[in-house]
Amino acid sequence: MSTEQRQSQQEEEFDVLVVGAGFAGAYQLHKLRNAGFSVKVFEAGSGMGGTWYWNCYPGARVDSDFSIYQLSMEELWKDWTWKERFPGRQELVDYFAYVDKKLDLSRDISFDTRVTAAHFDTTVDRWIVSTENGRVVRPRFLILCTGFASKPLYPNVKGLETFQGVMHHTARWPQTGVDLAGKRIGVIGTGASGVQVIQESGPVASHLTVFQRTPNYAMPMVQHDLTEEAQTKMKAELIPAILRRRKQTFAGFQYSTIDRGVFDMTPEERLLSFEDLWRLGGLQFWLGGYTDIFVDERANDEAYRFWRKKVIERVNDPEMQRKLAPEVPPHPFGVKRPALEQNYYEVYNQPNVTLIDLAENPIVEVTPKGVKTQDGVEHELDILVLATGFDAVTGSISQIDIRGTDGSLIREKWGNRLSTYLGMTCAGYPNMFFSYGPQGPTAFCNGPTCVEMQGDWITNCISDMREKGKTCIQATQEAEDAFVARVDEIYSQGLWDRAKSWYNGSNVPGKRIQSLNFTGGLPLYQTMCREVVEGGYTGFILEGPKSDTQKEKL
Repeated sequence: MSTEQRQSQQEEEFDVLVVGAGFAGAYQLHKLRNAGFSVKVFEAGSGMGGTWYWNCYPGARVDSDFSIYQLSMEELWKDWTWKERFPGRQELVDYFAYVDKKLDLSRDISFDTRVTAAHFDTTVDRWIVSTENGRVVRPRFLILCTGFASKPLYPNVKGLETFQGVMHHTARWPQTGVDLAGKRIGVIGTGASGVQVIQESGPVASHLTVFQRTPNYAMPMVQHDLTEEAQTKMKAELIPAILRRRKQTFAGFQYSTIDRGVFDMTPEERLLSFEDLWRLGGLQFWLGGYTDIFVDERANDEAYRFWRKKVIERVNDPEMQRKLAPEVPPHPFGVKRPALEQNYYEVYNQPNVTLIDLAENPIVEVTPKGVKTQDGVEHELDILVLATGFDAVTGSISQIDIRGTDGSLIREKWGNRLSTYLGMTCAGYPNMFFSYGPQGPTAFCNGPTCVEMQGDWITNCISDMREKGKTCIQATQEAEDAFVARVDEIYSQGLWDRAKSWYNGSNVPGKRIQSLNFTGGLPLYQTMCREVVEGGYTGFILEGPKSDTQKEKL
């Protein structure tokens, strides 16, 4: 090997590679750099923001209150002013630009760099990571901050590729946008992105056709503008308290579930309480409501009946009411993430809107002109929107060619059964961590809260290893099995498996159905993680350097 080649190889070795530059990647980079590690971030997109870079479809907006949907570092929130209670996509892109400038993150981020493979070299305790553009690096640690929703799920519909109009998945929407005005628009899917696109396109389309598999139990956003004066007052005391409070609640919000039964109240008290929660807007009725709606079918039915009454009051046509809010619920309330809406149900009162219930009238094929349903009708379209979700939680990681100590692919390991330790590591894949991913609090936790908590744990773990002179950490199979059993046990106590949902992978054909998330709440999860550290990293094997060369580099 020439001197130049050796120098090139040396330059490509560093402590940590972080994959992804959303909330998790940005936070991880900042924390690790401050801890004295050499860190690089590879990001597939052309800018920061993660999901907020890619999801630029019409109406894209967060469903967490502005006060908690931000990083908790004072140097960030004290000088940033939000415009709306629930920020839209552009405001979040602007926020990431602000964070980047404030923390000087981009100097260590390689954009337009998609990681395609990562193989662990046991001889030197390093990952060999390859990218689509041909770059190869050898970090000691690999941290996957790829998010839970970065692998779009496309519908398996005959003729999809034949459509001659404009067709995009919401997660791959053109950065330059698409003109919807005056167009015949079809939307397949009524998850969160579907609800948002429908709200935006309904008022401007010449005709909107919605293809609904399952009605969304959408709840009122109660959106409003924010003033700089009000936020200045909040920053004096309230914002710091809210950001500290996040880690104390079940789902990392500023409010928590109510540990009281729905039937512990009189009917009058229950109605008034439901009304109060509903009036607050956001996810309060769901994650700030009564815990027994997740485990008790009778209590859940009460919540559904209240939700249904609120919906049908806003929908004029009885047939639309039946499709959007059926008398018999297709699944329990809240076991799929409800969307937040502003005028979603009013859109269906418009004469230019058609709702196709796919349970009664499924799609037969996509044609060059539009979508043909079982009743023989061809719905001609100019634009077809695929709001069909994601291969969520595991898909973001398993789409990469990741091989552990025995050369096996992580997608094959997880294809048989998803198994992790603490929702951050995986047996057989040393020195690899992931945050906001499989079997973490992920889907049941506010994003920034989750990535900060897990990011701190990972940073502290790597720092402890450096202090102890260790170069390799790996979860044991026994610890992983025990953790998975605990995840499954907690999950089985709820009503979660009563719905076809990305919470358990049942939305993806052929995917094993099991809990993809930790459903026991953030306080319990933090306790479990803390106890592992207090036990000297119980469930992990830590090893020192294998050669004198590695010892010199410590």
